[in-house]
Amino acid sequence: MKVGLIIIGDEILSGKRQDKHLSAFIELLSARGMSLDWAQYLGDDRDHITSQLRQAFASGDLVISCGGIGATPDDHTRQAAAAALGQDLTLHPEARELIWGRICQMAAEKGETVDPDHPDTLRRLEMGVFPQGAEIIPNPFNKIPGFSYGSVYFVPGFPVMAHPMMAWVLDHKHADLHRVRGVQEKSLIVQGAMEASLTPLMVAVEDQFPGIKVFSLPSVDHPQWGRHIELGVKGDAVQLDAAYDALKSGVIEFGASISTEMVR
Repeated sequence: MKVGLIIIGDEILSGKRQDKHLSAFIELLSARGMSLDWAQYLGDDRDHITSQLRQAFASGDLVISCGGIGATPDDHTRQAAAAALGQDLTLHPEARELIWGRICQMAAEKGETVDPDHPDTLRRLEMGVFPQGAEIIPNPFNKIPGFSYGSVYFVPGFPVMAHPMMAWVLDHKHADLHRVRGVQEKSLIVQGAMEASLTPLMVAVEDQFPGIKVFSLPSVDHPQWGRHIELGVKGDAVQLDAAYDALKSGVIEFGASISTEMVR
């Protein structure tokens, strides 16, 4: 089961706000022995969001979508999800109770009474209108829930809400995907060689050790190592050490120098 992340909002694409979801989700996954397979950034375009969500629902991947589930004109995610699923939008009864409770709490704190038919109340309840058949995701920050359908999960764009909700999804819906793993990545700093010359070695290591990925990160102006390549392996912990040894031996046989070795 692959893991994907969708981040929605014109404010991210325009640079008005910096994305905080990608790095946080990667950390949450890593703490559970999981990793991110893909990520997308989408603007506030309902048709495009619908198209991408349709692919997400069909993929069978574990997907978390951040942003656009509010009730203002620039929020399109709930409507796009319903369109992608071919489902009607309906007020989720449990979401209604949670939102109503929040409305009453806020009014009590201000010493006010609540009018259930007031336009502001009805607009707030719109945040609980989800595709028919959706399940809710609890929001520990203000009780306004997110929702899910299948293995696609929708959370707010606010990091203070979204990140605990991401963790809840991973722990309560996909604990079977958690893995207790050892070292996942080993690499070395190679100097005196070009990527093209080392490519046959990288291919040979991947062919010899299925489940292992070889990566190459060249740099031309590193403050410590200057021009170099960080060459490494990642993946199956059972094969990691043997694959790394094969890679290191190949670099030495090639005649390049190794200045540093790293374990992550």
